[in-house]
Amino acid sequence: MRFVDFLRVTVLLSAAAASLLAVICVLGAASEGNTTVVFLSAGWWTIASAIGLLLGRRAAVTPPIGRLLAEARAATMMPEHKPLATIANRLWPLLLSSAAAAVAAFFAPQVAGIAAGFAIVWALAWRQQDAAVQAIEERDGVTFFVEQSSPVRPMSLVRIPGFRREIPTIPTAGSAS
Repeated sequence: MRFVDFLRVTVLLSAAAASLLAVICVLGAASEGNTTVVFLSAGWWTIASAIGLLLGRRAAVTPPIGRLLAEARAATMMPEHKPLATIANRLWPLLLSSAAAAVAAFFAPQVAGIAAGFAIVWALAWRQQDAAVQAIEERDGVTFFVEQSSPVRPMSLVRIPGFRREIPTIPTAGSAS
C-alpha cells in the first residue's frame, strides 16, 4: 500500500471513529437524560479540535515521518499489494481503542466522549501529512510503500523509483532567458 494512501486512510478512519464515538456519547447521555455529559464532551471536542488544528498546521512532514522516509529501504519492485491487511496490521490500536470505548460507552457515555476527542486530535494533526509526503515523492522521483511487518514492530517503508515532476522556471522581467 502506498504510504500517502495509508496516511489518508489513517485520517479518514480517525475522523470516522471520532464521529461514531461522538454519536454514541450523545445517544448514551441522552438516553440517561444527562445533558451535562453532552455539554462537557462538546467542550472537550472544541478543545481537541483546537489542539489538532494547532498540531497539524504545518505543511511539512513531521520529524517521525521524516525519519521513516529517510530510513526507507530501496527496492526495484513494488511490494505485494494488500491494503486491508496493511490497514489492520498498522491501525489496530486505533480500531481496538475505538471499539473498547464504544463498548464502555454503554456503561459510561463519557468514555466515548473522551475517546472521540482524542480521535479528533489525531485526525486533524495528521491531515496534511499525505500532501507533504506526496510532494517529497514528486520532488525526488520515488514512491514510498508500507512494508509488511509484524503488528507490534515499528513501521518500515520501501522506496521504489517513481516519476519525478519537473517544474519549469518562468523567466522574470530583467532575467536572461
